[in-house]
Amino acid sequence: MTTATHPTTPPPGADLGAIGRAPGRAPWVALADGLLDAAWRHASPSGALLRLPGPQSASGAWSDGLEGYARTFLAAAFRIAGADGDDPAGLLGRYAAGLAAGVDPAHPERWPRFDERRQAVVEAASIAIGLSETRPWLWDRLDARTQARTVAWLSRILGMTGFRNNWLWFQNVIEAFLGSVGAAESREDLDRNAELAESLYVGDGWYSDGRGRDGERQSFDWYAGWAWHVYPLLESRIRGLPLADRHRERLAQYLGQARELIGSDGSPVLFGRSLAYRFAAIAPFWAGAIAGVTPLAPGETRTVGARMVDGFLRGGAVGDDGLLSIGWHGAFPRVRQLYTGGASPYWASKGLLGLLLPADHAEWTAEPPASRAEVRTTALAVPGWLVTSTPDGIVRLVNHGSDRMLEPRIAPRADDPFYRRTGYSNVTSPQLGPSAVASPRESHTTLLDAHGLAAHRDAIERVAIAGRVAVSRSRVHWLDVPGGARSIDDGGWAGMRRGPVLTTASVQHGALELRLAWWHRHEPATGRAASAGELDGDAAWPVDEGPWRISFGGWPLAAAERDDLRSEVSADAATVTRADGVVSHIQGQTPAMVAEIIDRDGADPHGRWSAAPVAVSVDALEEGRLAAAVVVLSRDGVEPEEPWLTIHDERIVVRWADGTSDSVPTQGSVAW
Repeated sequence: MTTATHPTTPPPGADLGAIGRAPGRAPWVALADGLLDAAWRHASPSGALLRLPGPQSASGAWSDGLEGYARTFLAAAFRIAGADGDDPAGLLGRYAAGLAAGVDPAHPERWPRFDERRQAVVEAASIAIGLSETRPWLWDRLDARTQARTVAWLSRILGMTGFRNNWLWFQNVIEAFLGSVGAAESREDLDRNAELAESLYVGDGWYSDGRGRDGERQSFDWYAGWAWHVYPLLESRIRGLPLADRHRERLAQYLGQARELIGSDGSPVLFGRSLAYRFAAIAPFWAGAIAGVTPLAPGETRTVGARMVDGFLRGGAVGDDGLLSIGWHGAFPRVRQLYTGGASPYWASKGLLGLLLPADHAEWTAEPPASRAEVRTTALAVPGWLVTSTPDGIVRLVNHGSDRMLEPRIAPRADDPFYRRTGYSNVTSPQLGPSAVASPRESHTTLLDAHGLAAHRDAIERVAIAGRVAVSRSRVHWLDVPGGARSIDDGGWAGMRRGPVLTTASVQHGALELRLAWWHRHEPATGRAASAGELDGDAAWPVDEGPWRISFGGWPLAAAERDDLRSEVSADAATVTRADGVVSHIQGQTPAMVAEIIDRDGADPHGRWSAAPVAVSVDALEEGRLAAAVVVLSRDGVEPEEPWLTIHDERIVVRWADGTSDSVPTQGSVAW
């Protein structure tokens, strides 16, 4: 059921592409208005619950309705506060009515308490932010009973514990709002959260979003920005204080690196969970502009953000119904996590944070500098990423440090496609179909067992990252499922076979990456404490004795039409060319490798059909034996280059045709 009345503004899509061309605040206001109008068509009679179409989250439909209210309220609050209370659509009246019903314990559309749905904590934080930003026009005009009920509903956060990642900020902003309206807040809660936040700060502006299975701080993704750097600013605004110096410094550091993860066309690298939030990725950049600490030039945040939003709109992020779907460009449910419901994508509202800036702010009015057109390779040491941008607008991220390893050691585990593949980019996606998740090949380096099943990457141990070189290793394993080539000898749904330690290295040379790999049954002796991989030695799972072949997976390209992908295969090289000119190429660099193409249907959010070139060793790879392939992703065609490799004591020297060279540490014996 919908509300009785709402404005009839046109839904997004018609000319909102202008957001990528027109300067100023107005196109962003139009985007917010269109998204809000479409969402309110799904409001409950009181306006307390916005039940947007889509799958239910793990928290259920009741929580999802609250989520629809809270996440759209963020967009409305930013839009109205930045316009000094101007509210032509009467949004605040509707949110006020919904608030009154939601916090009324006797109302049939009341909101869940935090002890009934823990997810309500997340949504309550958005409500607290919205109420603070619109305080003169909403909160201060509420009747005393509604204010008291709101305080009572929010005050259940006091004394809550168990927050271990970015959720601590939800408690912080809720309690900040309570304090701002004269209610109680808990110093103990805030001190505990401050200590936890510091324990998760790794350096150079990066926070790990929680600790992994073995206490490792290796959970790096877009949450580092749209949570860890945005909420400190929002909390400071609630308290009427400037952003603390440590948060200012860390935000500036983060933005200087995160800028490398966005292509010249505004498209961000597809990496990590909650991808349905889409252009929320621009939120920390707006935070930097609001706090006055951004390293970007005036107008640059607006331009990068506009290009990002425009790309998502042109890709179909907003459907014919005017709503943001669960997906990346268009609707693609396989990007969702179990906590994702129909309203979850409206955390893209964080990407509208810049609407807090008034229309005459320099960020809206200044002409930005020209886009950078050089080749850049940046080693981001804290997250363990080697990031390369080229003038064709493509950004490539090779991952040697972020794994979000949460699964218990005793449980069968598939490596997470959003965190543990070797390569990610702003124009490709990890393959998300069932067979691709069960046997990961594309954008990856792995071992194949005797049945051709690909191994899964476990926790990532870093070896080196500097300049154009990154090296890491992982204990690999094979996942056996019912109906597979191997039988399962336990009562669970899946079993596991433990494999060797696989070391992988990436040497970036413009659009070209030299990918190296070798394996050992045990990790090389380094004089350090035993790693997670070594501690698996007495696990219950059986050991796969081999033999194993190496598989190097190139970048998958996707298209809506099958004919838009052209594949070519020679003895040890393969190429996929898309109709728009993007090329994915792989070339084996060590003897006895064969190339092939993996085709998939429905596995990629960029298009129904996808194809990737791969190079595989013909014979089993012996222990300590080096395998190598050149991997290319480019819009400018492929100019094959075969670097010269020599092996010295515990290092591989790579020499290129332009006279440059790179050194790859091996920390153990490697041979041809």
